[in-house]
Amino acid sequence: MARRPEHRGPPELFYNEDESRKYTVNSRMIQIQMQMAERALELLALPDDQPSYILDVGCGSGLSGEVLSEAGHCWVGVDISRHMLAVAQEREVEGDLFLHDMGEGLGFRAGTFDGVISVSALQWLCNADRKTQHPPKRLHSFFSSLYACMARGAKAVFQFYPENPDQMELITQQAMRAGFTGGVVIDYPNSTRAKKIFLCLFSGGAPSSLPKALGVDAVEGSREDQASFIGARRSLKRKGRGRVPIKSREWILEKKERAKRQGMTYVKLNSKYTGRKRKPRF
Repeated sequence: MARRPEHRGPPELFYNEDESRKYTVNSRMIQIQMQMAERALELLALPDDQPSYILDVGCGSGLSGEVLSEAGHCWVGVDISRHMLAVAQEREVEGDLFLHDMGEGLGFRAGTFDGVISVSALQWLCNADRKTQHPPKRLHSFFSSLYACMARGAKAVFQFYPENPDQMELITQQAMRAGFTGGVVIDYPNSTRAKKIFLCLFSGGAPSSLPKALGVDAVEGSREDQASFIGARRSLKRKGRGRVPIKSREWILEKKERAKRQGMTYVKLNSKYTGRKRKPRF
């Protein structure tokens, strides 16, 4: 089984000069990237009668930006790999490019963008490549700054590859805490190779329903292909429902396992004393 790219090193090192060149010579890779960008743009559902100002998070070599340009939109791209951005410059893409780590937050003015797209980038924030990196904090920093720089009522669509359900929950939870509403749309949910996951976020209010996924019929579309957390933000304030008692042994073990899944390396080992209360001493 092939290792996931995010397990092979930080993105600024994984996407070196050789890896970045694949996005100009590998026709299959180019086709997939552009198809996902086209689908993300479709899910944004922007007005047809006017150009919009779009942010491309993890823009890479500018393939998704080309899709935006062909649709008549202006765009700005952000990526952590200087080699990827160098390839984008060689390809003479029309958008403005910024070398930046999205996990450190975005520094754009409030209400700048009419929409946001991202292709195959969001899952990188779920990994800690250094001891100083904390995935939940990096995700919250990204989503909160993204919410601030989006126009009210704007949408953001992220195509990403969650490693497991825990990563999916972590991402959606941090998005909700930042103020977003929305949900997950899964295209071709019953296909192993064609399955694609899109996180659709809305700022400043929620629509009546999520966009319909591809590859499902009308009955399945309401259950298997969509997972909505519209209005679920209020439920975060409800305490004590279905949860194990805080500071109990089960609570501590669960917290340690969650930390390990998030890539933390300083988690203490379990022992028979884990979660045991100390006896009072004189």
